[in-house]
Amino acid sequence: QVQLVESGGGLVQPGGSLRLSCAASGFTFSRYAMSWYRQAPGKERELVATINIFGSFTNYADSVKGRFTASRDNAKNTVYLQMNSLKPEDTAKYYCKAVPSFDSGPYYWGQGTQVTVSS
Repeated sequence: QVQLVESGGGLVQPGGSLRLSCAASGFTFSRYAMSWYRQAPGKERELVATINIFGSFTNYADSVKGRFTASRDNAKNTVYLQMNSLKPEDTAKYYCKAVPSFDSGPYYWGQGTQVTVSS
């Protein structure tokens, strides 16, 4: 059974940091590029960061460049999103997504973790 389980969200003050984790199971994690998305109330889901299968390439939305860092540990089947200098506009539910790198198989989504940035 495929599972992506996000964790690490919570309430943080502006300027603070959080580290999100997404633990994968039920598929060959090392063959999937991983992405982080977020969705704020009343807004569309947006791509935040992507990391390739080796962890050697990352790409970020302009709104988070220089503040967020994606990484992965293929031995632990886990992808991370380190979020620094958080702003109120970063408040959203954060989701991880697995995309196969070598074929046209299905994508997988996690259930999300809430991040709230407020004083």
